[in-house]
Amino acid sequence: MANQVHDLLPDEVSKGMAEGRYLLVDVREPNEVAVEAYPGGIVVPLSTFDPKNIPDPQGKEVVFACRSGKRSVTASLAAQAAGLPYNQHLAGGMLGWKAAGLPTKSGG
Repeated sequence: MANQVHDLLPDEVSKGMAEGRYLLVDVREPNEVAVEAYPGGIVVPLSTFDPKNIPDPQGKEVVFACRSGKRSVTASLAAQAAGLPYNQHLAGGMLGWKAAGLPTKSGG
């Protein structure tokens, strides 16, 4: 079975997080997160990415996110290669999130 990554739209991810269905994993670097972060996201930087560093989602679906949607695909494929069923990412990343008018927080 070929690995694939499913696109989720910002509104969909925001709603799923609010409902407790999604765990957002931000794979941007700490300096990026310090400037602007996803509310409720957890940070597992791609530069040192180890799927084992993703906390147990406890029944939630993991959704990867980055700045534009490229690194989140890389992270998802890496997690799948490690045998984890994490095949969803935030299409458009932080750029799409802000374009959709969704809130961000500063300071990581």
